[in-house]
Amino acid sequence: MADRLTQLQDAVNSLADQFCNAIGVLQQCAPPASFSNIQTAINKDQPSNPTEEYAQLFAALIARTAKDVDVLIDSLPSEESTAALQAASLRQLEEENQEAANRLEEVVYRGDMLLEKIQSALADIAQSQLRTRSGAPSQPTPPES
Repeated sequence: MADRLTQLQDAVNSLADQFCNAIGVLQQCAPPASFSNIQTAINKDQPSNPTEEYAQLFAALIARTAKDVDVLIDSLPSEESTAALQAASLRQLEEENQEAANRLEEVVYRGDMLLEKIQSALADIAQSQLRTRSGAPSQPTPPES
């Protein structure tokens, strides 16, 4: 996951791409203009392009991306965030991290204890099976004729 500044840069680049694409598509779809009352028949045979739909589509895309940029800007640390506030926030995070580490150590310790009990039980089972097999009289196999 990228940091907030990289996300902001990506969003601004995306916004610039959308502006360029919108201008290009709208220029491409625009009806020809007449110069000094001279009519050209270049695009008369082509069907009319949905310029209004393109305009609405690009307006929605640009508005959404601009909103994303605003959200990313608002999520950046403010100028009011002093070194003391940041240090206090880091201390709180370190305390939470230490508590989580202590809980993790406890869980690992209990897991190790449980593993030792399971291994001990498996060893007892294996020993019992060995004693049972070695203690049972083995029958000789009859000679083949």
